[in-house]
Amino acid sequence: MPVPGGMYQNQGPSCFDKMKMGFMIGFCVGMASGGLFGGFTALRYGARGRELVHSVGKVMLQGGGTFGTFMAIGTGIRC
Repeated sequence: MPVPGGMYQNQGPSCFDKMKMGFMIGFCVGMASGGLFGGFTALRYGARGRELVHSVGKVMLQGGGTFGTFMAIGTGIRC
């Protein structure tokens, strides 16, 4: 049974909401790829323990922020 529209029709998410979602998706993808590539690189250079966790965490945040920013910009262009 359809729901009556009333005065306000259902609207999709705003452009800003789409950009936030694009950033979050890009951040997650960047974190995952940063964890993989940063982990392998740190292990290749012989990092262990606290040094390994610190370097992988730094690469994950940098990758997530970078890729999230580009995804948000791309989503904003599409709006």
